[in-house]
Amino acid sequence: MKTPPLSIFLFLLASFFGALGQFLYKSGAERATGGALSYLLNARLLGGVACYVAVMVLFVAAFKRGGALTTLYPVYATTFIFAAFIALWAYGTPIKPANVGGMALLIAGMYFLGR
Repeated sequence: MKTPPLSIFLFLLASFFGALGQFLYKSGAERATGGALSYLLNARLLGGVACYVAVMVLFVAAFKRGGALTTLYPVYATTFIFAAFIALWAYGTPIKPANVGGMALLIAGMYFLGR
C-alpha cells in the first residue's frame, strides 16, 4: 500500500503537536501548586491537552487519506526530535553529538520501517 505524502505530512505535524504538548505539560506542571484547581485552570496544561486532541485529529485525517501503519507510525517518532529542539529553545538544553546521533538513528529507523 502506497502512503500518500499528505498522510506523512499530517503525521509530521502531529509529531510536532505531540512534542509541543509534552513541553506544555512540563511547563504547566512547574507552575501548578498541587491543588486540583491549579491543574484544571492551568492554561499550559489545557494547551497540552489541546495539542494531544490535535494529534488525534491529525492521525484520523491521515488515516482517512490512506497509508500503511508501518510507514506512518515510525514518522511519529520525530516527536523526540521536535522535543529536543523545543527543550533547546525553552530551557537552553544543549543538543549534544550523542543526541544528534540518536536523531540520525531515528530517521534511519523511520526510513527502514517505512520501506
